[in-house]
Amino acid sequence: MSTAESATPSRTTSPATEATTPPAGGTATATAPGPGPRRTPGLVPVTETRSTAERTPREPEPGRAGGPAAPLPRRAGAFWRLLGSELGLTFRRPRNLLMLSVLAIVPIIIGIALSLVSAPDDGIGGVIASVAGNSLMLTFFAFSFLVLLLMPVTVSVVAGDALAGEAGAGTLRYLLAAPAGRTRLLLVKYLNAAIYAYAATAVVALSSLLTGLVLFPAGPLTLLSGTTISMGEGLVRIAVAVGYVGAGMAALAAVALALSAFTEVSIGAIAATMVLVVVCQVLRAIPELDVITPYLLPARFTDFDAVLRAPIDWAALWDGLLAFAAYIALFGSIAWARFSGKDITS
Repeated sequence: MSTAESATPSRTTSPATEATTPPAGGTATATAPGPGPRRTPGLVPVTETRSTAERTPREPEPGRAGGPAAPLPRRAGAFWRLLGSELGLTFRRPRNLLMLSVLAIVPIIIGIALSLVSAPDDGIGGVIASVAGNSLMLTFFAFSFLVLLLMPVTVSVVAGDALAGEAGAGTLRYLLAAPAGRTRLLLVKYLNAAIYAYAATAVVALSSLLTGLVLFPAGPLTLLSGTTISMGEGLVRIAVAVGYVGAGMAALAAVALALSAFTEVSIGAIAATMVLVVVCQVLRAIPELDVITPYLLPARFTDFDAVLRAPIDWAALWDGLLAFAAYIALFGSIAWARFSGKDITS
């Protein structure tokens, strides 16, 4: 026998052949293709299991070496984008624009009526004489007239519709799925209502000022205390009054927003806010309840007349601003406690 014949030939087997070769003493399986289990095309063996993946440390992704602090600028930008979108929707809504238009028209009607009443050679006095004697006084007179009912109605409509309107329309859950975050969404809703409140206050002041300049003489302003100040200083006092009245309307917006968190019907929140305002006005008229008058929100609305004193009664303005801040904190907390745990179903 030759060496070539006695030598055992070496055999190379492919991975597929080795996979089908039975162990010693086992039953042989067919290696040729035939009937039986078939492999699904495109599937490959997974070499890493969940347990091995958890044990294997992963390299940090580029740009995230600083940890979770990197997305913060994007979150801040998202907040302002959400607020800008909310403001755009509010100031493009025809209903809200109509209410601002009404607030702008009412001072014009008041100015025309006062100009007709204060005809020459008429013996008039009091507030009408003050308005007729100087154009700047029409702004304070318009505030005294509108801040008790019409301006609260305007602010209540926007703030009371903030959450209840979204829930009633079925869009609130989609806002929260953005994800906007409940606290951030609530803050955006309040800031939107507060900005609209200041816009309503500015519209009244601007309309009154322009109407007064057209219908009444301009010049030095005589205050309620009898002191005369320049027209420039009078404009500064109007600006202070606008800031104070706007803060009062922003406090009322917090009340309406809190009530809006308890219902899915916006008209319910609006009506409840106005009922609260009217009840407070009635309580103010009862002398026996003077002890609670300083704690009623509408009782602080007319304290803007402190700017008509010489010097300005800053103590009265400061007390009013503290009351407004207390109402914002109280009803803002109520709105947050209710909205953060509310089951959003619509």
